[in-house]
Amino acid sequence: MNDHTHGHGHENTTVYSAYVPDHDHAHDDEALSPIEENPIWQQDNVTLHSVGIDIGSSGTQVVFSRLHLRRIGESLTTRYIVIRRETTYRSPVALTPYASAEHIDAEALGSIIDRAYEEADVRAADVDTGVVILTGEALRRRNAEAIATVLAERGGELVNATAGHNMEAMLAAYGSGAAKASHDTGRRILNIDIGGGTTKLAVLDGGRVTATAAVHVGGRLLVVDEHDRIVRLDPAGQRHAARAGYSWELGDLARPEELEKVAETMADALVATLTTAPLPRDVARLYLTEPLADTGPVDGVMFSGGVAEYVYGRESRRFGDLGRPLGQALRRRVDSGTLPFPLLPPGECIRATALGASEYSVQLSGNTGCITDPDALLPRRNVQVVRPDHTLGETVDAAAVATAIRRHLVALDADRTDADVALALSWHGLPSYERILAFARGIRDGLADRIARGRPVYVMLDGDVAMTLGRLLREELAVTGELLVIDGISLRDFDYIDIGRIRFPSNTVPVTIKSLVFHEEPRPDRPTDA
Repeated sequence: MNDHTHGHGHENTTVYSAYVPDHDHAHDDEALSPIEENPIWQQDNVTLHSVGIDIGSSGTQVVFSRLHLRRIGESLTTRYIVIRRETTYRSPVALTPYASAEHIDAEALGSIIDRAYEEADVRAADVDTGVVILTGEALRRRNAEAIATVLAERGGELVNATAGHNMEAMLAAYGSGAAKASHDTGRRILNIDIGGGTTKLAVLDGGRVTATAAVHVGGRLLVVDEHDRIVRLDPAGQRHAARAGYSWELGDLARPEELEKVAETMADALVATLTTAPLPRDVARLYLTEPLADTGPVDGVMFSGGVAEYVYGRESRRFGDLGRPLGQALRRRVDSGTLPFPLLPPGECIRATALGASEYSVQLSGNTGCITDPDALLPRRNVQVVRPDHTLGETVDAAAVATAIRRHLVALDADRTDADVALALSWHGLPSYERILAFARGIRDGLADRIARGRPVYVMLDGDVAMTLGRLLREELAVTGELLVIDGISLRDFDYIDIGRIRFPSNTVPVTIKSLVFHEEPRPDRPTDA
């Protein structure tokens, strides 16, 4: 580990002092060295400094955090987990600057980021890890990718995650606290995250996201100046205005009462996406993803995003957009029962996404992996982890494994990219030939499109079957491309990993994990009150 990985602070630590005759020993009145200076303690405790930069359709913000990690021992691996997170600085929420309708103002955005670093008294070299997230309509701007690169150069050694609509819906569900609320209470919760350009929908059951979607409803699709002249009118905002009876163009006059009518129409449309079947054609067109699957019984609804500040009455100012009237219109529909779900207390609203900073963790693989060409496959940096939700039965169903993989690649917007992905899977049960062969067949079929394009296959397992699985993929199932299968590794969605070179003589592979940490996110492998 580098010097910067030695940490501070420790919980539940006891220091024992023994008396040994004829040897120097510590007296009760002598000062003991701080536990943080103990080399053994330093090996097991790590403090990292992280940053989360959220570039949204309407708002830009920066959050700095201090993460305390502790090493835990597991059956085939030793990993560090976050046991405590301290937010050290939250920047004011600044309006995302645009040079034109299609371009984010890179210089102005850079100034916002620089100012946050200055006010937090943080240098880029001080940041160990972090994430830049471009969300909502900001992703549609022509220079979005260039903006992410500029911010990475300014911000330090960051993971650049360009979140698609489904992924952003999941981020919001965790960042808002809805996942923790669902986990702690067992309730089925609908999280509605309303930003400047889009609304993200997520259904949570027992703390897990079971369905996601996004619709084209947002608080800054239309903006007026102090004279009520329209200075920003996105195509979606123009369509919403038309549905309310207004044929507006840039420069037209839009009075407050007219904006409220547009907001009422938008609120009705959003409610219809959640309560009406079949959907009216004009409402169905608002979906940016596949429509939200049948939500089933919903025990409560939680709002997040900037518009949620108005839903919960925590903000009253106007910013020349649709945010306030839209939030207030939705609150009226909740109170009247038109949106027929009980309103849950607020968690994080406007800061839900920005509070996803980056978690740092290191794992070491087992020594029985399958790596066809170490020089070609290793090292790899910033590989996105895809972890399908599938539990193996006593008989492994290859088709079910393949379907779970394909669906999850789509859900995380990883199906349309040639970038490397790490497929994380759990293995349980007897390691019989029949079960492992069916498991291998499911992996091959689930990754068939990537394999056909000649992309390497990276598979991370938490069970000890990597060598056998790799040999079956290569020798019996004719996966001829480069292949890396390692075990003893526990990963989750939203992780980004660096995979190091093989270490000798142990024949292990170090995996550095940089995953999104959500405020009070429930995780089975860590304290939820960290």
